Amino acid sequence: NSGVISLLKPLLLDVVPTIQQTAALALGKLANYNDDLAEAVVKGDILPQLVCSLSEQNRFYKKAAAFVLRGVGKHSPQLAQAIVHCGALEMLVICLEDFDPGVKEAASWALGYIARHNSELSQAVVDAGAVPLLVLCIQEPEIALKRIAASTLSDISKHSPELAQTVVDAGAIAHLAQMILNPDAKLKRQVLSALSQIAKHSVDLAELVVEAEIFPVVLTCLKDSDEYVKKNGATLIREIAKHTPELSQLIVNAGGVAAVTDCIGSCRGTVRLPGIMTLGYVAAHSENLSMAVIVSKGIPPLCACLIEEHEDHIKAAAAWALGQVGRHTPEHAHAVAVANVLPTLLAMYMDTRSSEDLQMKASIFTKKALKNILQKCTHLPALEPLLHDAPPNILKHIVGQFSKVLPHDSKARRLFVTTGGLKKVQEIKAEPGSLLQEYINTINNCYPEEIVR
Repeated sequence: NSGVISLLKPLLLDVVPTIQQTAALALGKLANYNDDLAEAVVKGDILPQLVCSLSEQNRFYKKAAAFVLRGVGKHSPQLAQAIVHCGALEMLVICLEDFDPGVKEAASWALGYIARHNSELSQAVVDAGAVPLLVLCIQEPEIALKRIAASTLSDISKHSPELAQTVVDAGAIAHLAQMILNPDAKLKRQVLSALSQIAKHSVDLAELVVEAEIFPVVLTCLKDSDEYVKKNGATLIREIAKHTPELSQLIVNAGGVAAVTDCIGSCRGTVRLPGIMTLGYVAAHSENLSMAVIVSKGIPPLCACLIEEHEDHIKAAAAWALGQVGRHTPEHAHAVAVANVLPTLLAMYMDTRSSEDLQMKASIFTKKALKNILQKCTHLPALEPLLHDAPPNILKHIVGQFSKVLPHDSKARRLFVTTGGLKKVQEIKAEPGSLLQEYINTINNCYPEEIVR
């Protein structure tokens, strides 16, 4: 408000180097603070001046100038575009070749903040020739530089398969994969994130990541003391599992499902989410893979998530995953049903139906999971308690299962009477001619008329 930005601008050209650097640092801190100030720095025509002097100045000034560019570029695609406009990318890429690791780090950081916004800006960073130099930076001895370079590669890869392919073509995967065992937690976070962003786009890219022999090494990350390493490790496994049954099978063979199951059991909150999704994706592919999740004791921690977690999206993910496990055959559904999960799912569905649209998604997932499991479930003791509480749209699936099993199972028929199930069926108001009414008639036809009465 006091017009400081216009006062700092001439100081960037001062004859005393320390004054130049300090002025640049001050501008960087202002720009970093919020987007209005960053906007003011752009409007004050400061960027072209910074870029002009970047090439001939010393390393301290280069770091400060890159700091200003990063402060401006981080806020929005429009501000990042202003940096591209004034020709800063070429200068930043030249800084990636500087002998001083601090200059490389500052440049890499600024490029990452520009690339993370969208694929156009990311493409501009690629076109300026940054990727091969960033791959060289992750091989430098300085940990801080490795971290930022890996983070920038992650930001470039995330937008599209083509951008991820550029990073792969520069040979990044092999170097990233070697760093999964690095003792530095912050570096591991970035490395796992970069590999996830590459693997997520396509089967081919996921296979390239797997071929870098990340299994079973990556499973150690699921036991890491750092929450983000755990989460990013699980995310990487999820991005591989989702593509094909073959990739999921590979994860199962490496002991990945058991490791993910342990990971879900040992943590709380959003760290669990990628692990939950991994189990769901693996189970979704085939009966055998779903059985692998059951055998690896994947069901109890998923049930625990339904009960322990408070956030709708985590509960919904757990419900979805259980639905994927239980939807294949009666045997699969039985494994889910005996974990006493159906009443919890039903209660969740009833709960989410009544509230705001925030929970619409949770409600849809839960309903689908219930339906998936119910349509295969022939374990009647698990179904019976649901007869009393289920709303009509769920009830028809439950009654449908009874109508499939009771005609062929005399022991189940007797039990159904003594536990009051048959009585409950008589109380259901079904539309004449509806599917539900047909199911009820089928059940009633299993019994002599006086019992039904």
